[in-house]
Amino acid sequence: MAFKIALTAGHYMNTPGKRCMKKLDPNETREWWLNDRIADKVEKLLQNYTGYQLMRTDDTTGKKDISLSARTNAANNFKADFYLSIHHNAGANGGTGSGIVAIVYNKGASAESIAWQKELYNALIDATGLKGNRATPLDKMNLHEVRETNMPAVLLELGFMDSSVDVPIILSEKFADQCAEAIVSVLVKRGGLKAKAAAQTSAKVYRVQVGAYGERANAEAMKKKLAEAGFKSIIVD
Repeated sequence: MAFKIALTAGHYMNTPGKRCMKKLDPNETREWWLNDRIADKVEKLLQNYTGYQLMRTDDTTGKKDISLSARTNAANNFKADFYLSIHHNAGANGGTGSGIVAIVYNKGASAESIAWQKELYNALIDATGLKGNRATPLDKMNLHEVRETNMPAVLLELGFMDSSVDVPIILSEKFADQCAEAIVSVLVKRGGLKAKAAAQTSAKVYRVQVGAYGERANAEAMKKKLAEAGFKSIIVD
């Protein structure tokens, strides 16, 4: 039976206030764009595996604000085995407060949710090094997405959009790649996904004889000529 994943990029393009601090990022990059970039990379990496079904519960264009209840209802109706919400944080106020945070429900999170939380956090820290200085990086909160889902659920805050430490890191393509690879590694492990078989290549080798010469010197001359053209050759006595 396929392992069902509900994946969502938090917010939408025009959610008020959800963007990088201007003094740290003149472009004021929107949180939705950062979230969606990683979610898209997760989707793409998962295509290298079998044994899963994926539902995106957000609007992947970022143009439409999908309510939290619509997202969790969709995941529940899908009967997902795991729900993952990707976000970026705020609250450093331009300082150096920073780091990745993984969140589960604060009132009765299942043992399975907590296991997902720990494995995702550890994989992300190993991949990115963005440990930061959070007192509770493995947090428990009363958030809709981890409260109203009927399956194990984790909400990730992948760095702070108003941290002088985090902003240059979270804007980079390298960081997004590292996060996606870490997330997929945990999905593969815990979801029992299997890598797709690599295309088989022929084991046959075809040899071409280019000529026979009465004098070894002529054969050596041809070997040299072939070498100059980038071909390997041997002389058989």
